[in-house]
Parts: sequence; C-alpha cells; structure tokens
Amino acid sequence: MAYVDNLLASGEQSIRREHQHWFVVAADARYAFFAWIAALALIVLGQSVFSGNDTIGQPIGWLAVILILGGLLSFGWQILRWQNEEFVVTSRRVLQTEGVVNKRVIDSSLEKINDAILTESIFGRIFGFGDLEILTASESGISILRMLRDADSFKRAMLDAKHELELELSGARPMPGPAIRTGPPAQGPTAPAAPVAPSMSADDVTRTLASLADLRDRGAISAEEYEAKKADLLHRI
Repeated sequence: MAYVDNLLASGEQSIRREHQHWFVVAADARYAFFAWIAALALIVLGQSVFSGNDTIGQPIGWLAVILILGGLLSFGWQILRWQNEEFVVTSRRVLQTEGVVNKRVIDSSLEKINDAILTESIFGRIFGFGDLEILTASESGISILRMLRDADSFKRAMLDAKHELELELSGARPMPGPAIRTGPPAQGPTAPAAPVAPSMSADDVTRTLASLADLRDRGAISAEEYEAKKADLLHRI
C-alpha cells in the first residue's frame, strides 16, 4: 500500500497520481555526474601520466573509486527522492508528499481552489511536462507544481474532481434510488379469500330448483329466499 493511501479519509478516493518529470532527477543528480566525470579524468590521468609511479598512481586510483561510489550513492538517493515525491488528486483535495525517511505532506482542499495556471515551454511540450500553479483561497497549501509530468491531464483531473465535489456539496447531483426488487414484493397478512362456489350441471340445477320449489310451496322457505337461491344456482351453470 502506498503512503498516500494511508492519508485518505473515509469515503475519499484517489483519482490521479503523478510525479515530476525524470529531468528533475537528472538536474538534482548533477553532483553525481560531476563526480563521475572527475573520476574518469583521474583514471585517464593516472594511466597516461602516472602509469609507472605507484606512489601517486595508486592514491589517484582510490580517489577515482571513491568518486564513482559517491556518485552512485548520490544518484540513487535522488531517485528515491523522486519516487517519494508524488502529487495526488483525490475526490476531496490535492496532495503533495515528499521525503524518503521523514515525510512531509501538503494538501489543498478542492473547494478552496479558485483557478489553476498551466505553463508549458516548447521544450516541456516536446517532452511532456509543465508548471502548474494552483490559486487557492487560503494562504497555505500547494502553490506551484514544477516540471510536473502530463501537467495538462493532471489539471483536467483536478478541475473535474472539483466540479464533482461542488455538485455533491450543493445537492445538485441526484441521489441513487432504492434498489429494484427482482422478486415478488413482500406481503403482509391479508384476509382469507372468499370460497368459490362449485359449478353445477344443468340437470343438477333443475333438480335443486324443483326441491326448492317444493319447499316454497310447503312454506319451508319464503318466495324471496327461493328467488335468491334460484339466481345463485343459475350462476353456477
């Protein structure tokens, strides 16, 4: 896990990460190049002038070895510094981290960023780097990112993240709707359905009507009850 990932707040997401151009490594490692050039000059001098004189030639050789090793250490240290200096756009802010052993973190909130000025020389346009100046409403924060690799893409990512944050804070972005149910909806307790009367054949209805008519004639049921039963029986056919 990268060091920046430990700095992200809950719900904060990393959107874009970038380093300075590798030309920065070459510029910062100039003393290593000087040491290697001096070592090469001592080697040539020792072989051409003091080839037969071990009293002088041997110390010159050891000095050349020290310069080569020192240059390697210096160059390696500059690479480590370059790798650990990172510029990150998150969903909330812009972060700058630096330092190999002792870390230093500078951040600027996206909502406080007023504008960003991108400066690209013709040399930077050819090799893909530029200077990005961030104008914020606060006095502290990241002010300028020098020799940033793909500075134009980094600026677009930063402004897009700022726009998304403004939409979120203003409530203009629609909130996600409830999940769509794929199964049948849950149902609460319902009243039991009324029983459906069984169907009857025409012969059964005729015999039942005759029995009901006999009951009506004998006074067991009223005429109104007979008519209600008759209507119910006719619906069953």
